[in-house]
Amino acid sequence: MTEIPEYFLPLTQLYHDMDCAWDQVAKRYGFQCNGCEDNCCLSLFFHHTHAEVSFLQFGFQTLPVKDQEHVLALSREYCRQTFEQPAENHNRPTSRKLPCPLLKTDRCSLYHFRPMICRLHGLPHELHKPGFNVIKGPGCDAGKFDTRTYIPFDRTPFYKQMAVIEMNFRQQTGKTEKIKKTIAQILADSPPQR
Repeated sequence: MTEIPEYFLPLTQLYHDMDCAWDQVAKRYGFQCNGCEDNCCLSLFFHHTHAEVSFLQFGFQTLPVKDQEHVLALSREYCRQTFEQPAENHNRPTSRKLPCPLLKTDRCSLYHFRPMICRLHGLPHELHKPGFNVIKGPGCDAGKFDTRTYIPFDRTPFYKQMAVIEMNFRQQTGKTEKIKKTIAQILADSPPQR
């Protein structure tokens, strides 16, 4: 694998911790993600952190140029189908269950670089926001979790660590604007690395 620049190391450590926690809980459920209609690779997710966007773009540059060009074409088509709607609906695009442009033979071509939401999707979970009731997510339909005893999976520590990583990354890079982009949007304007 390509050597990761040092400024991404806190993010890769957090991703490792997320993956380990997810794997442990999934194992206790006996759950394996085999794809379904609720599949994160078919869902409309937005990403909000510059650190993750930059890491994904870094990973994209590690692909062979032919693969980059293919992903770019898929990303642009995804954006066209998802966001080129009449003006009254432009601010609220709906999921069309389009495959993520990074899917290649049903596998993520940038699996090691995938963002947080791709890593955490699927399992029932909880999130503790100060001053609010605990937010609980039911997990995906494939796991049939609504008929099973909940195994605690608290995402809160991961979100807190991500906030620190993002703050530090913004200070290092000078990026201050808010972002809300899909993977397709993140990659659509990336020129292939030659």
